[in-house]
Amino acid sequence: MIGQLKGILLEKQPPQLILDVNGVGYEIDASMNTFYHLPEVGQAITLFTHFVVREDAHLLYGFHAKEERALFRTLLKVNGVGPKLALTILSSIDPTEFVRCVVNNDTASLVRLPGVGKKTAERLIIEMRDKVANWQPVESMSVNELPNSSRVSRNQDSQDAVSALIALGYKPQEASRVVSKVDDGSLSSEEIIRRSLREMVS
Repeated sequence: MIGQLKGILLEKQPPQLILDVNGVGYEIDASMNTFYHLPEVGQAITLFTHFVVREDAHLLYGFHAKEERALFRTLLKVNGVGPKLALTILSSIDPTEFVRCVVNNDTASLVRLPGVGKKTAERLIIEMRDKVANWQPVESMSVNELPNSSRVSRNQDSQDAVSALIALGYKPQEASRVVSKVDDGSLSSEEIIRRSLREMVS
């Protein structure tokens, strides 16, 4: 089991990043909540990881905080929830807000998340309610507190945001529409994604 990696951030293209650990580049899928905490490319970071072994692939999932990884692992124990859906859920809603929805039986908010229907929402509540009763909130970051991202080009940032939303399970047309709505021309791709996700689940 690979539980933690510390290295240099080589690339970041939501929802995947590449981390250089002593010359070995690890491809890691990360939630958008973790992406909001990433430094600039070339800087050192530490990620708490979850290793998944499948017949056709070995996959690494990374999180900036142990609490978010714990929530991810709890999600995996829910019937019908795999790593991809668990990561999508943690990317589409703040972890603390997700726990609030579970504790308060808020199925209406949960079904707005991509890939979560009414039955899945009900299972999340039934199977997770007791397990998240003592949840410790992960420190959040407002848009104004996000790390400054290098500006490649406004068009590229928008395209990256659309690609990330599609990877998270949103339809291409829906992703393009909401990105166009929230992008005011001054946002990084991470900021565009964050505002787009808020728009789609609100």
